[in-house]
Amino acid sequence: MNEMALEQQVGLPSSGLNRRQRTLMVTALSAALLLGVVVAGLLLGNEAIRTHFDLRYLAPSLSHPFGTDWLGRDMLVRTVKGLTLSIGVGVLAATASALIALVLGLAAGTLGRAVDAAITWMVDLFLGMPHLVVLILIAFTLGGGIKGVVVGVALTHWPSLTRVIRAECLQLRAADFVQVSRHLGRSRWWVAKRHILPHVMPQLFVGLIL
Repeated sequence: MNEMALEQQVGLPSSGLNRRQRTLMVTALSAALLLGVVVAGLLLGNEAIRTHFDLRYLAPSLSHPFGTDWLGRDMLVRTVKGLTLSIGVGVLAATASALIALVLGLAAGTLGRAVDAAITWMVDLFLGMPHLVVLILIAFTLGGGIKGVVVGVALTHWPSLTRVIRAECLQLRAADFVQVSRHLGRSRWWVAKRHILPHVMPQLFVGLIL
């Protein structure tokens, strides 16, 4: 209401949408754009990215909107396929990293001081090492390629999210409903699954996107 009143006072046309609705609209459009890129990359064939020396260095046109490179390959098709590969690698690596952070964060927050100390030491160890150097070493050890990049990113991006999930678990562990469940004889696994996990899902989702 305040935004609409301000727009009316300064003479701006009211959009009729609040900040939350605009955010959801932009998010939906961005997701649709990314999905369209992925689908286009999967549907496009490989003929346009093969070598055609007779089509080298063509300027942008209707048949080649981005032009061609020094080997005669269509730059638009290369761009779409490259984006598809990048999105796939990023989503796969981020999902694996988020799952590692979720398991370690829940374990650190629910399985006692010994497990918490061990996981905290691991987090501090990984955060203390040069991030890019470790990622390159892991990828090089695995032979490079998609597998090396995915494993390297997954094994180096979990410490920060693990800290966030661990802190949330420690806070929830002191909540009244968790203490009641513990006094009623519920196991730590049951408490983590039924009480703590649903509350840390927003942090996990944000960490996955980031």
